[in-house]
Amino acid sequence: MDYVAALLPPAVMAALFIGVIRVIVKTQGGANKAKEDAAVDAALARAEGARQPSRTTEG
Repeated sequence: MDYVAALLPPAVMAALFIGVIRVIVKTQGGANKAKEDAAVDAALARAEGARQPSRTTEG
């Protein structure tokens, strides 16, 4: 019976890991993908805008 006790925790962790991977794969894309992509694009645009100095022409 010791082998059952020794194998049970890894089996439970493997099942939970497989469940987490399945959830991650299922939530990729779908209806929220466009909204998530737009949020990332907006954040990148803000970061890019903050990084570039404003150019003013004096003259």
